[in-house]
Amino acid sequence: QVQLVESGGGLVQPGGSLRLSCAASGFTFSSYAMSWYRQAPGKERELVARIISGGSITNYADSVKGRFTISRDNAKNTAYLQMNSLKPEDTAVYYCNALRELFGRSYWGQGTQVTVSS
Repeated sequence: QVQLVESGGGLVQPGGSLRLSCAASGFTFSSYAMSWYRQAPGKERELVARIISGGSITNYADSVKGRFTISRDNAKNTAYLQMNSLKPEDTAVYYCNALRELFGRSYWGQGTQVTVSS
């Protein structure tokens, strides 16, 4: 059974930091690109960051460049999103996604709420 379980969300003050984790099971984690998406109320889901299967290439949305860092530990089947210098506009539900584009396979986690507020 495929599972992606996010954790690490919560309430943080502007300028603070959070580290999200995405624990994967039920598929070959090391063969999948991993991404973090977010969806704020009334807005479409947007891509925040992506890391390829081997971990050597990462991409970020312009809005988070220099503040967020995506990483992965293939030995632990876990992806991470380190979020620094958080802003109120970062408030959203953050979702983990696993993608193996060649085979058209995509899996989603249930999401974790991040709220940035004073």
